[in-house]
Amino acid sequence: MRLEPRDHPPLWLSIGAPIAAALLALVLSAIPLTWAGAAVGEAYRLIFEGAAGSLFALTETLARVTPLILTGLAAAVAFRAKLWNIGAEGQLYMGALAAVALGAGALNLPGIVLAPLILLAGALAGAMMMLGPTWLKLRLGVDEVVTTLLLNFIVLLFVQMMLEGPMQDPMSMGWPQSAPVLDQAALPKLVEKTRLHAGLLIALAAVGLVWLMENRTIFGFEARAVGANAAAARFAGMSVPSVMLRVGLISGALAGLAGVCEVAGLKGYVTQDLSPGYGYGGIVVAMLARLNPLGVVPAAIFVAGVFVGADSMSRAIGVSSYIADLIVATSLLVMLLASLVVQFHIRFRAG
Repeated sequence: MRLEPRDHPPLWLSIGAPIAAALLALVLSAIPLTWAGAAVGEAYRLIFEGAAGSLFALTETLARVTPLILTGLAAAVAFRAKLWNIGAEGQLYMGALAAVALGAGALNLPGIVLAPLILLAGALAGAMMMLGPTWLKLRLGVDEVVTTLLLNFIVLLFVQMMLEGPMQDPMSMGWPQSAPVLDQAALPKLVEKTRLHAGLLIALAAVGLVWLMENRTIFGFEARAVGANAAAARFAGMSVPSVMLRVGLISGALAGLAGVCEVAGLKGYVTQDLSPGYGYGGIVVAMLARLNPLGVVPAAIFVAGVFVGADSMSRAIGVSSYIADLIVATSLLVMLLASLVVQFHIRFRAG
């Protein structure tokens, strides 16, 4: 057996591979569900109903989709240029801290000014978190996987210090949380009496902008060229360090926006458990989307739906909600295999 690269993978295969991966993951995940004593059909029905069976369920899923889209975009943008940003979790928290630093009373401005300002501040904070790792990679050859991953833990310790110190809400009775953002800084709700907020529109706008950047701009072409072959891009006259630096800043900014949306749209303040792992979940979303910005949206919906639906299913029939982690992890592994099918012809030799 040998693998031969495809010159141009057919569109049906590029679209069908992620769908087939998700379906196969559900089939494989039926095995541990059966071992847990659950009726597979009933469990999956409950997962679907918990994720989209009512207006409340649907809005809960879409509320969780918002940060996954932004962290998924952050990973997709960086990975396509072969810049391995594993630090979206820390960048998300720094974006959230920046939003609170400006939006919790430091600036008493009208909402039409304050809301965009904290979005910009959060994006800038996330971008700055990628500046160091990208510079170290370009100048000293330091592995960005290590630096971005370790920065996640440093940021979480920094957040803990700030929430128990200078940024702690004086009304929190000692609980480690920040002061809430002002009402005029909060993102409006899209559906009344639900948690779905305008951050979803921001995330969808980011998808469109990233797609346009990658497919309709010179910089997008350069980023794809650097990711495909940095040496060839350099030989063609492209400034690889400049391209990589800009890619890193954009990736960090997108993850920082996710933190702002969680604070200004959902929680209202920063806590140590603001993110249940959205930064790492974004990596899964990006891989399921095959690094395509438009594919990030359905991939994020799938991941968010599995987690929200599994929580509901767990309460109904007593099966651990960790089945959601299993389904998502299995989807990622199957997607990696599906990517091989998309990118390569598999040839079998007789004898």
